[in-house]
Formats: sequence, structure tokens, C-alpha cells
Amino acid sequence: MLNTHQYWALPDGISEALPDEAEALEQLRRRLLDLYATWGYRLVMPPLVEFMESLRTGHGTHLDVQTFKLTDQLTGRMMGVRADMTPQIARIDAHKLQTEQPNRLCYIGSVLRTRSFHDGSRSPLQVGAELFGHAGLDSDFEVISLLLETLTHCQIPDLLLDIGHVGIFRSLARAAGLDAAQESHFYDMLVRKSLPEIDAWLATTNLPADISTYLQQLPRLNGAVDVLDQAAALFANAPSDVQDALTYLRTLTTRVAAHFPACKIHVDLAELSGYDYHTGIVYGVYTSGMGREVARGGRYDGIGEAFGRTRPATGFSTDLRTLATFALPQQQRTGNASIFAPAVQNAALEQLIRTLRSQQQRVIRALDGQTHDAAALGCSQQILQQDGHWNVVAV
Repeated sequence: MLNTHQYWALPDGISEALPDEAEALEQLRRRLLDLYATWGYRLVMPPLVEFMESLRTGHGTHLDVQTFKLTDQLTGRMMGVRADMTPQIARIDAHKLQTEQPNRLCYIGSVLRTRSFHDGSRSPLQVGAELFGHAGLDSDFEVISLLLETLTHCQIPDLLLDIGHVGIFRSLARAAGLDAAQESHFYDMLVRKSLPEIDAWLATTNLPADISTYLQQLPRLNGAVDVLDQAAALFANAPSDVQDALTYLRTLTTRVAAHFPACKIHVDLAELSGYDYHTGIVYGVYTSGMGREVARGGRYDGIGEAFGRTRPATGFSTDLRTLATFALPQQQRTGNASIFAPAVQNAALEQLIRTLRSQQQRVIRALDGQTHDAAALGCSQQILQQDGHWNVVAV
């Protein structure tokens, strides 16, 4: 017996959207693009595939292993299906647009990954916004603000911004004289917050007492914003880069708290997501009842260097489907309910149907020989001829 399962089953982590979900996702996509346009962020549509040299630029090896690869039959070069759109946006800013002014770009599109993330999806609909050409605090604040506006627009409750600064650990690693292997090993312990391992490892080193204390306390410095006071006291004699990063975090979180008082802020000085490419702040946004972040972002200056232009950059990304799990239950379908039209050839009827459709009404035309009535097709209204006139009436 033929096993038809092999023909219709989708690969693990690959999803599709049927009409109701697809329409709702598209409505949400349009609303977000309209929101971003009011902030001056212009839509770009990079290609689904690019040469691997471009796709892995600035993001180290973590994107390389997430990328499906194929050979270009025209050139013999290795191409990849994008696993993250951020490098593509950086290429567009650095190579195609080449403005000296701050450049605001946004995007929404499918990406494909070899391994699933926390939600089990390998094909999220990535949503993001990037601001290029400004290295100051204002641009980081603007991007975080736009992200929080995005999540608020999607009615995601109980927002918590978890924020850190990769420059703190980088500066301490330099001060400690850690080589690449030692830095990588310590980074692994930090992200796991394995305090016993960290304490045991530091005990085997000959680091100066103050540097050892700094590294030992780093994973313990997390909590409400006032943890920055504790960090400032601890790192009073640390390298100036550490103190500068703490000041930056204090100023930024103060501004975010003033503009978004409903958003809780959690500071984590061992937050190092994207450590191999982030250069400054790094953050995730969480909501109650979800064990993973709903969005992530940070600063990644210099990403355009491989494209011939080094540009400061800061941005965020999220997944349209994740946003939709919160936005769609409250979302109202645009337009009116469906209207059923008979399969009658009549000039007045044709004109009425054209008029209704021009008003964004949904009109479903009966087909010759069709046996299903209006109600069976989900229509709450129908067009009937009454006293020589075609009228829209309730079913």
C-alpha cells in the first residue's frame, strides 16, 4: 500500500500558514511596517540566498552552522539560505546605500535554520529594525524604544528588559591577559552561570587578586537596576572601559525607565548573547509565561567592514509568529464579513460586486452548479434581487 505520508508531511521545525492564520499574519506585518515607517525606518527586501562570504560576515561561526548551504550552478561558489537577515541589512547599508547620514532600515521575511531555537521552529518570520551610522546612546535608546513600542503594539504584557554590556567582560579579559582559549572557556562558564566552576578555575590561576575578584563577581552582578551601584563600587579601580560601560548602562536604563515605566528592567553583567559579534549593549525582552525571549537586540559596530565601510550599528529582531500569538487573539479582521453573490450574469449585479470589492468588502461568487449556500461558505450576508434591485441582506 502506498504510504502517502511521505508526500504531505513537512520537515521538523518547518511550518506553513493556512488562510486564517496567513491573513492575520499579513495584517500584523502591514501594521508593523506602518509603525516603523512613522519612525523613519524604510523597508528593504534582501534575497533569500546569498554567497556564504556575505551571510557569515561579522557574525562569527554561529551563523555558519545554522545556514543551509548549496552550490551555485552558475559560478560553482557556495551559497547559503539566510539564517539571519542582519548581515544582509548591513551589506545593503554599507555597499548599496552608502549614505554618510544615520540610516534606518527595517525588514520582515522568512529565514531558515539548520537547528531549531527554543520554540522548535527552523523557519521563523524574522522582524527587525537596524540603525546604522550612529555610535551614541541616542541610537541605542531609539532602537530599544521602537522594540518596546512593537511589543506594546502587539499587546504583549508584563515586559521585562534584560540588559547587559559585552564590553565589561571584554575589558576584564584583556586586563587578566586571557588568551583566546581561556577567554572562550571562561565565557562558557559565564553564560551557564556555573559559579562553582568559575571559583574553582580562578583558584588555579595566578591572576592579580583584584582581577580575580572582578571575574568572580561578574556572574553574581544581576538584578534590578540598583545592581549597577554595587557594580560601580566593586569596579571602582577597574579599567576605565569597565566604568564607561557601567555609566552607559546607568544612563540608558534610566532613560528607558522614564519613558516606559511599565517595563521592568533587569541588569545582568554576564549577559553575553552574541558575544562574538556584539560590541556594546546586548539585551532580550521577556514576558511572563514564556521561558524564552520574545525579542533580542544589541550593538554590533563595525559589521560593514567586510563590505568596505565600517559603520556603527544597533538593532533588534523578533519573530512575527511569536508576536502573533499575543496580537492575533485581540486583532480584529479588517473589512466586513463575507458576502455571497449568486452565479447570475447581470450588468447591475456585476457593478454592485465591483463596487463592494473596491470598498475592500469580501465577495464570494457562486459557481455554476455549486450546491453550497452562503452560510456553508462562511458568509453572513448575501446579494439578492428584490423588486428589481440587487441588495446586500443578512443571511
